Amino acid sequence: MIPTNEIDTNTWYVRYAFILAGLIMTVYAMIIAKSILQPLFFAVFFSILLSPLCNFMERYKVPRVLSVLIAIIIGVLFLVAVISFFYTQVIDFSQDIDIFRDRFEELLIATQEYLNKQFGYEGILDLTLVRESVTSFFTNNSNSLVSGLANAASAFTAIFLVPVLMFFLLLFRGFLKEFLLKLFGRGSDEYTEKVSTIINNIQTVIQKYITGVIIVITILGTLYSTMLWFIGIDHPLFFGVFAAVLNVIPFIGPLLGSVLPILYSIFTMDSLLYPIIIFAGFYVVQMIEGNLLTPLIVGSQVSLNAFVALLLLFVGAQIWGLVGMILIIPIGAILKVIFDEVESLEPYGFLMGRVPDEEDLQSNRLGKKIRQLSGDDTEQGSDSHQT
Repeated sequence: MIPTNEIDTNTWYVRYAFILAGLIMTVYAMIIAKSILQPLFFAVFFSILLSPLCNFMERYKVPRVLSVLIAIIIGVLFLVAVISFFYTQVIDFSQDIDIFRDRFEELLIATQEYLNKQFGYEGILDLTLVRESVTSFFTNNSNSLVSGLANAASAFTAIFLVPVLMFFLLLFRGFLKEFLLKLFGRGSDEYTEKVSTIINNIQTVIQKYITGVIIVITILGTLYSTMLWFIGIDHPLFFGVFAAVLNVIPFIGPLLGSVLPILYSIFTMDSLLYPIIIFAGFYVVQMIEGNLLTPLIVGSQVSLNAFVALLLLFVGAQIWGLVGMILIIPIGAILKVIFDEVESLEPYGFLMGRVPDEEDLQSNRLGKKIRQLSGDDTEQGSDSHQT
């Protein structure tokens, strides 16, 4: 056995072994402790979002306990309103399952008649078997829509645990910040100032990200719902808000959000022109969101490049499923803030940041113009010069 003092910790394979072991233990701990970590992360993010409201009330001599309770009640009421909206919309939507079944049977009969006419063979489709399978599928899924929504809401919000954690996080926020300063400050003014900068930057990133996402979801929900209502699709509000909420998941969310109204239009409308129009409408709205809404509202605070964001999505999905896909982006943004401020980790922060590709910047003139108007272009320009 080699003595510990004879191991050269600077060699690449020793560092690789330590990093790999750390990653494996971190991922394993996240999987094992997900029932605790998921509500804790939600509580931390929502606490950071509501802390300015608490500070505002406390400036007007409102006791801290009362200000925290008021802020949490406001947040819980907002969440209950959102869940109630989806609950009622899903109930209304589930009542149209019979329309899907009847329309699908009509499509099967028309397909069978076409095949009989073209090929003269009546046994190509077993309509009875297909009809029974589809009917069973829709029946089983319609019965589980409401319960599935309730389970998802419970998983995402941990209704009873998250507010309790938020109460203590907001109540002891000054104490917790002082703890972090003592833990990582190392008794040095330089390190203490750097830790304080990291904490402030994390608060800014999370607050701007969550508020920006809420505003973007509201705008997208309005645009989607208006478009679907104008086209003549039933349940436009449900489809529009559902697609807007899925936009929280980058890349994958917008695609999934457009699938449901397109399928609904195929089964309920008489022309294939409707799903084409819906697809084109979703594409246009996504172009507006990517080049105008997100750069203007969210800005460059969560400046993760597309490759890292996509990789984080896969990692989050593997670790925590859908909840992980929602949480992983703000977690990645926090890591980037830490990496940018710690000298030894700066290369990793650079790797996670936006790619300073001149051609990409020139090709996205609208996004660049918006960043100039919002004041974000100066920051990106300075980053590019540093690069």
